[in-house]
Amino acid sequence: MTKGTDTRTTILDEAANLASINGLNGLTIGTLAAHTGMSKSGLFRHFGSKEDLQVATLRAGVDRFTETVIRPALKAPRGQARVRALFDRWLEWGTGHGLAGGCIFIPASFELDDQPGTARDYLVTTQQDWLDLLATTARKAVEAGDFRPDLDTAQFAYEFNTILLGFNQAYRLMRDPKAAERALLQYERLIKDAIHADQLA
Repeated sequence: MTKGTDTRTTILDEAANLASINGLNGLTIGTLAAHTGMSKSGLFRHFGSKEDLQVATLRAGVDRFTETVIRPALKAPRGQARVRALFDRWLEWGTGHGLAGGCIFIPASFELDDQPGTARDYLVTTQQDWLDLLATTARKAVEAGDFRPDLDTAQFAYEFNTILLGFNQAYRLMRDPKAAERALLQYERLIKDAIHADQLA
């Protein structure tokens, strides 16, 4: 790794942490300069515009998410064990084990949903990739015999993701001390349905 690459990585680590707390729209060359001790002109050499900085920050968030959640979870055996590993790892990510302010992608989704541009397009791609991974993991659980053969894996991924979204609000906004407990209960209901549809009732 070159010195320039190392510097950029350090900058983006700080940018991702700041964005997880203050949002992407609150991230500027000026605020980043203040937190990194670098000059604005030095940062402009790395990022030509605010949108370039936003995309680069989201990419840094994806890298951190991959290292914190995806890669460790994929070491679990295929099937229900891997599904649970993704769930547990995401809860850790959402409670600040990934970035200082928790998941960077959830607040970014609210900020960028009505703002067409490169940053929104990139975020949409990352979130679709996440849903695809969840669906694929569920499909592998079907193949392993852990889930029922007729499971709608796309729907499973959707519902899995809504648990995480609900947990994020309960934990970070509402400060609900039972947020993780409630999320786990909902997850277990989802898994019961994935095994036998009639168990959800």
